[in-house]
Amino acid sequence: MTFALIHQWAGLNGIVLFVGMVIAITWSLIYRQALTASLLPLTSLMVSLLSFAAASLHFLARPHIFTFLYLAIWFGMLENLRLRRPLPFWQPLLLMLIWVNTHGAFISGFACFMAYWAEFFGEYLKHRKDIPFFRSQLAKFSGLGILLFVTSLINPVGIRLWKTSIEYVTNRYLISHTQEYLPPNFQSLTTWPFLIMILLSLWLAMSQRQPIPMAHRFLGVGWTALALMSARNIPLYALIMTPILSMQIKRFLTGTRWENREKQFISLQTKIRLPIWATIGSLIIICLILTSPWFKERNQFDPNVFPIEATNWIIASSPQGNMMNYFPWGGYLLFRLWPEYRVFIDGQTDFYGEDLTRTYEKILTLDEGWKFWLDKYQINWVIFPQDSRLIMALRQDPGWECLYEDHLATICLRHHTARPQSMEKR
Repeated sequence: MTFALIHQWAGLNGIVLFVGMVIAITWSLIYRQALTASLLPLTSLMVSLLSFAAASLHFLARPHIFTFLYLAIWFGMLENLRLRRPLPFWQPLLLMLIWVNTHGAFISGFACFMAYWAEFFGEYLKHRKDIPFFRSQLAKFSGLGILLFVTSLINPVGIRLWKTSIEYVTNRYLISHTQEYLPPNFQSLTTWPFLIMILLSLWLAMSQRQPIPMAHRFLGVGWTALALMSARNIPLYALIMTPILSMQIKRFLTGTRWENREKQFISLQTKIRLPIWATIGSLIIICLILTSPWFKERNQFDPNVFPIEATNWIIASSPQGNMMNYFPWGGYLLFRLWPEYRVFIDGQTDFYGEDLTRTYEKILTLDEGWKFWLDKYQINWVIFPQDSRLIMALRQDPGWECLYEDHLATICLRHHTARPQSMEKR
């Protein structure tokens, strides 16, 4: 809904700017947390930029950017609880209420919570001489966890949201057929910042003289494993590890020349009021971007990627009946054609489920019985790439006729369908 309102007000330019602002705010918070943990502004900045580069491979105009922001705030709250700093219980409850009604990755918040709960539980087992105090701390934290779970049920579908999310991430077929859930490809330059963060964390862990907090160990190991299994988790790993790595670097640099230079920089920063000038500079840059003709012209759908002209033809010609669409185009077609038309499938495979996704794959690959599925779902017209196997098969089928074709897409209709006027663009 947020994206829809922004698009109505400012189009794609507004969405791009909004997403950029959310990402900028998120990493500003992470930088502040890193600075609080290390008291080294330059070091915190370099680690934050490294994590930003690692996460950038999944910077998309989609609702998951809210999870980035919420996770940054969430980590700060959990750190305050770990360090016994004052934190009203209503704040994490309110954040979870917003999170669970915004994006399904709220489960990552519970994963982080369990790492901190394990530390509280470990302290309870370790400090036998002061049982009442640590029992009280563990009880309060456990109570907060129960309240957070209850809060997560306050959503339109209740407990089914948990069920859907867990079933999806444990479904090997859907995960293996979704690009962003596949493991990172370290042959690509885009994954190298992530690789550098892993190597840096390993080196720092092996060189630490002081014990690393248990919660940080759980977070580091757990999110490294999740990010190695799925590239989608790399931004979450980067967010969590930025303050943790900054704290470890602080310990490593204690008493060195670099620490003295950092102190000199802090003194200089105070004198020249760097935060104020940085804010003014950011506002100027935003204004320049908004008024730039390049920005206005750049933010539009690429006709070599999305079936723009074919969709225009659909709107003008109004083919009747159910649609079978190419999976990568599902989101764009939904954006342009809803509610007059409903797509067969799009990128939300967690909601479409395995059965429908397998059916789509059978039709896509012309598996045995593919015509049966077209008949079962009463498919009357198809929009697919012109060189796809399905289009080639329908061209040879006397029951179908291809009425539209351009450099990217072809639209074929059944003969019994009320056919619009043929229009080709070659």
